Amino acid sequence: MRREYRDRRFRGSRALHLVAGLGKHTAMSGIVGIFNKDGAPVDGGLLQKLTNFMAFRGPHAQSSWQDGNVGLGHAMLRTTFESQHEQQPCSLDGRVWITADARIDDRQALKQRLASHGRREVEAANDVELILHAYHVWGEECVQHLLGDFAFIIWDQRQQRLFCARDQFGLKLLYYACVGQTIVLSNTLNCVRRHPQVSDCLDDRAIGDFLLFGCNYDLTTTSFADIKRLPAGHALSITPERLSVRRYWTLPVPESIRYKHAQDYLDHFQALLQQAVADRLRTDRLTIWLSGGLDSATIAAVTRAHMLEKGQPAELAGMTVVYEQLIPDDERYFADLVSKKLGIPTQFLVGDHYRLFERYDQPELQRPEPSEEPLLALHADQMRVSAAGGHVVLTGDGGDELLFPSGLAQMLKGMRMWQTLFDAAQYLRTYRRMPPLGLGLCKKLRNWRKRPHPEVDFPGWLDERFASRCQLRARWNEINHMKLPVRHRLRPEAYHRLAMPLWQSVFEYNDASVTLAPLEFRLPFLDLRLVDFALAIPPLPWFVEKGMLRLAMNGILPEKVLRRPKTPLQEDPVVNLLQRPDARWLDEFVPLPRLSEFVQRVNIPKVAGRKFEQGDPSIHLRPLGLNCWLQRLNHLN
Repeated sequence: MRREYRDRRFRGSRALHLVAGLGKHTAMSGIVGIFNKDGAPVDGGLLQKLTNFMAFRGPHAQSSWQDGNVGLGHAMLRTTFESQHEQQPCSLDGRVWITADARIDDRQALKQRLASHGRREVEAANDVELILHAYHVWGEECVQHLLGDFAFIIWDQRQQRLFCARDQFGLKLLYYACVGQTIVLSNTLNCVRRHPQVSDCLDDRAIGDFLLFGCNYDLTTTSFADIKRLPAGHALSITPERLSVRRYWTLPVPESIRYKHAQDYLDHFQALLQQAVADRLRTDRLTIWLSGGLDSATIAAVTRAHMLEKGQPAELAGMTVVYEQLIPDDERYFADLVSKKLGIPTQFLVGDHYRLFERYDQPELQRPEPSEEPLLALHADQMRVSAAGGHVVLTGDGGDELLFPSGLAQMLKGMRMWQTLFDAAQYLRTYRRMPPLGLGLCKKLRNWRKRPHPEVDFPGWLDERFASRCQLRARWNEINHMKLPVRHRLRPEAYHRLAMPLWQSVFEYNDASVTLAPLEFRLPFLDLRLVDFALAIPPLPWFVEKGMLRLAMNGILPEKVLRRPKTPLQEDPVVNLLQRPDARWLDEFVPLPRLSEFVQRVNIPKVAGRKFEQGDPSIHLRPLGLNCWLQRLNHLN
């Protein structure tokens, strides 16, 4: 799974940005809260300073509100129609206040439910006001009624309570620190760090996870001992007496859906996908990251069709990252097919000329936590170009996981035999071939002549005392041999991939608080309505080779794109860059004294010039990534 995550990173570097004039401007914003449990008044100057720090992600307005021992701050970036005149922090009654980074979907259905509970003034409400209305009706259970991407901090003066939550998949971030009698919260990790009571002491276990896996598998901690992360689908409640974190959402295993006619499945899927995209188009300018693959091309096609149907003017421009010589790469060809079919002029950004760890000493590449990505300069340029085209990015992320196939073996475990045989017979009659068994036999037969690729060994360059203190060898075995419970009997692999902890790293990788680019990422394939449907219908034939998407896009996308199989990167750009003469310095870097707390520099193997046919080179580059991060640790962007 870690190898697939790395491939996702490089695929994520491919971008086609689509600038669409859609009318008005939910706000993607920076949020912060301070709560002194002992009743001491909040320092208003400090609160405003923390708020102003987030101007890079909320340049349109920076405002704060304070009442005694509590204060909220908000740095506004307007990205939806309804946020044109939005003011935050805000309140409906002067007693319950909110600061939020939120986009609420299925707004009309929520308004109807709120109206049925006596909230009559909701028709003109913006997204943040809808959250407040929901809180007034359902209290802390309001999160059960919210669809969309959100992180918010609510102060309830009546209860003397802070209530905070993150959306179900965790596209929006939220961090908090409890230091003495003070609670500091923000969706920007470096904002929490700027509070004078929050120390820069590192969390050794989080650093250990980074060195072993490239990311932190503990979804509750960060690289800093004082700062915690609220996991996706969780809520946080804080009073002067206690702090409690609870999970309010788990990826569901919905009741099965079976229709008499195949077209009914396709119609239902198309309606949900169109709604998922439409709910994410409430913006005046838009970017779509488009590779030559089926997932992002589908999102681009549905986006364009929606704009044409609504008669909204669309000024479209394209940009995608390609490789011309570094690795075999045909994305330019397929992306060009899609852009011409959809009428989008395309500009290509060539990735061949970037060097490993290029510009790592520049502030724009300093990340709040260590990064294993040696091509951050390419990513930063991608973000910069995208931000020039608008503040919202749509991607096809989640498509592979949502549409991951199940074979007959899995179906026999979760369905009655006659249903499985009926679906298999229907598939055979329609496609004139047997459905996949799901045993991996074909892959084994294809690869039996190839040299085996053993798993990477436990790194011998870890400091022994550090590894022993943090029990890193046990952690290595725990993560590498992790067995997830089978919760979904028909689609266990798709379920696991949708629920994988690595999503957290994917979302953080592109978040404005990390990249410093005022961009909000929206993922239609992770819309809860679409996910529920995909987990409820029979696997055959819809998830074999993404049959659902290919049928839905028939006649809309180019035929060559529709017939194209899933195409991972044929080679690793990093491995090829290691062959260049300018990579030799990687074996000669001078470690900071602090690096020796975690790594024995002398034991790191040479990486320049190596092909790494056995294993992933990224693990031996992580000490350098940590060293670069430690160099600028005290320089807050």
